[in-house]
Amino acid sequence: MIDWANKFLQAFIPLFVAIDPIGLAAIFLGLGQNLPRERRHKVADQAIWTGGLVALGFLFLGTSIFAALGISVSDFQIAGGLILFVIAAKDLLSSAAESEKLPEDFGVVPLGMPLIAGPASITTLLVLAQNQAVGVVVTLAALVVNLVLVVLALHYSEWLGRRIGPTGMRAISKIISMLLAAIAVAMIRQGWRS
Repeated sequence: MIDWANKFLQAFIPLFVAIDPIGLAAIFLGLGQNLPRERRHKVADQAIWTGGLVALGFLFLGTSIFAALGISVSDFQIAGGLILFVIAAKDLLSSAAESEKLPEDFGVVPLGMPLIAGPASITTLLVLAQNQAVGVVVTLAALVVNLVLVVLALHYSEWLGRRIGPTGMRAISKIISMLLAAIAVAMIRQGWRS
């Protein structure tokens, strides 16, 4: 049981950092602030379904897709790490005053993809699933738990925003972006070694 818990944590923690439910709640709160509550919940559900299905698709079909394209997980690690680093750097350097123009229906893009199921989470899923110590079943369990946390974070984003406050949400998001940048560097290094 302790061995399984250790394996679960080895899969859960990198996925938690890559998906970043608290950072997603902050982004969702900012993007959906002018939407009525019912519409916000619909957009949250749309984002979760989109991100979850894309992540599951890559978990089970990712290596086949890569084989068909003639790329390896190492190639995807390097590419995903570079993209992830750019995303993390952009978030770290962006100002809170800057706002992006998004369509009212932003659940699929950018929330579902690439924020929930993006380069970081997809690469992390593939690397964990191929890791002999972790495997597909433990990776799937860690993904499900992380998606449940995303559901809770998005549906309770208003409550979370009031408790932590806008400054706290930005601080947590920046810390997670820093961790994301470090994970990106590690992914590039691991991909380069493979």
